[in-house]
Amino acid sequence: MPNNNKKTHKVLIANRGEIAVRIIRACRDVGFKSIAIYADADINAVHVQMADEAYGLSGNLASESYLNIDKIIAVAKKSGATMVHPGYGFLSERAEFARAVQSAGLIWIGPNPETIEILGDKVKARQLAMAVGAPLVVGTKKPVQSAQEVLKFANTHGLPIAIKAAFGGGGRGLKVAWQMDEVAELYHSAVREATAAFGRGECFLEQFLPNPRHIEAQVIADSLGHIVVVGTRDCSLQRRNQKLIEESPAPFISEAIEQQIINASIAICAKANYVSAGTVEFLLSQDGKLSFLEVNTRLQVEHPVTEETSGVDLVVEQLRIAQGLPLSINATPPVRAHAIEFRINAEDMANGFLPTPGTITRFDAPAGPGVRLDSGVITGSTVAAMFDSLMAKLIIVGETREQAIARARRALAEFTIEGVASVLPFHQAVINHPDFCQQFNVHTRWIETVFNTSIEPASRQVPKDAEVLTRTVIEIDGKRCQLGLPAQLLAGLSMQTTSGLSSSQSDSEEQSDLIVISPVSGNLFKWLVSDGQMVAAGDVLAIMEAMKMEVQVIAHRQGSLKQVIAEGNYVNAGCMLAEIS
Repeated sequence: MPNNNKKTHKVLIANRGEIAVRIIRACRDVGFKSIAIYADADINAVHVQMADEAYGLSGNLASESYLNIDKIIAVAKKSGATMVHPGYGFLSERAEFARAVQSAGLIWIGPNPETIEILGDKVKARQLAMAVGAPLVVGTKKPVQSAQEVLKFANTHGLPIAIKAAFGGGGRGLKVAWQMDEVAELYHSAVREATAAFGRGECFLEQFLPNPRHIEAQVIADSLGHIVVVGTRDCSLQRRNQKLIEESPAPFISEAIEQQIINASIAICAKANYVSAGTVEFLLSQDGKLSFLEVNTRLQVEHPVTEETSGVDLVVEQLRIAQGLPLSINATPPVRAHAIEFRINAEDMANGFLPTPGTITRFDAPAGPGVRLDSGVITGSTVAAMFDSLMAKLIIVGETREQAIARARRALAEFTIEGVASVLPFHQAVINHPDFCQQFNVHTRWIETVFNTSIEPASRQVPKDAEVLTRTVIEIDGKRCQLGLPAQLLAGLSMQTTSGLSSSQSDSEEQSDLIVISPVSGNLFKWLVSDGQMVAAGDVLAIMEAMKMEVQVIAHRQGSLKQVIAEGNYVNAGCMLAEIS
């Protein structure tokens, strides 16, 4: 769609990976300039190379880079940016970031901060949905304060129950309790995850619909009061409450349910004075009961399937709306195709979808009719352990669902990724499973409870240490400039690792029966057992965070624990965390 506004903007993309690439391409389509930012580990990333300009954030952890509001605003001012697009994840649903952008005199590409606050608080969003008559299951009206309150709710309303972070999203801070003896620990785990991911640990409760489908409505709204539901999606295929396969339109739902979704979505967004792209999510029970879930006040990972079935470029629409222009459509467009998206994560499905960071040695993507690939990597790219495991999204389009499935089988068979594990074998199995292809019996817990296709574990990859930049100051034509060089280029420089043990050390380490090994590459979030404390085999010793998931460290034997790695440090998979003697 051509740009109808004569002013050429410079858009700073406060994100990384495939979504940054996607936004860069939209900017090019409308004639805008793009500005990338990057953590040290992303200095050679695809989005950095594609953007018109790129600026480093001097750090590797998310807190030092993509979550650092002050640094990002400083880059926006320095680069002459006029607009900021947050993508998804990171700061995309943080009202304080939206306000900081606006306070800096820049255009925020997203909902108003007040709307983000209301809908980002899941308790307030639930109250708003109730006020407009949206369908809802039984839940608490305000956050709970203790595990005892959770137990009381469970005893009153029965199991299963969902413990949900009030300020959560993307599956973080969401736990489902199926048995009474796990309620307390799941509550504490939800609070930990929510605090680590969003800075706030408040949680509320809802009845959990057993084996529901996850249905959502893609909404766009302009500043002139126009709200349109562009289409529906089914996102039921999930692991750990994070989506793996999505499709549009949502298949096998009645016209009455579809209209209920559309009407409720428009009512909720109108009540919240919504502007820009957003998603209203629902759960659909097996007996046809619909319940409002939440509103995501940002662009969704799965937005391409709606673009392919509606013909609407949602990112370009966001750019139009941010400039004060009206929507390019005035009603839900007719469905022109069926689209299925496969998230291509660097994860080993056979090992519990364990993240596998490392260097991609081969990335051969499929092509042909009906194939779209939104990718943030190429051969030689590094999948960094401190960020999300998503490498790319494979979007398949057909005139019918049957044709889309047939094309998906062909495209997945053509796709080859080496150097890191990927979920390609899982997708290849699902696309041939009758529950997905024929009866459509999938639900949000189908992977954990039904899917039993045998998949071979991926070969173990030892990720290289994150890129380390050595910084110095130089003078160019009288101007003071900071120079960052890869440390490997500087001979004789002693490199330090944050874990205290390098990958090569861990390779040569004698794996004695005393050593507690890190099960995944990630941050050691919290020790649950004190140094010197006696433990038994099977005890949970610590919690690690890796690529948006929480991983437990389990004692393999009885004895006295001696901690080796302190909380907050990054550790490679296979490195020593502690000893049990």
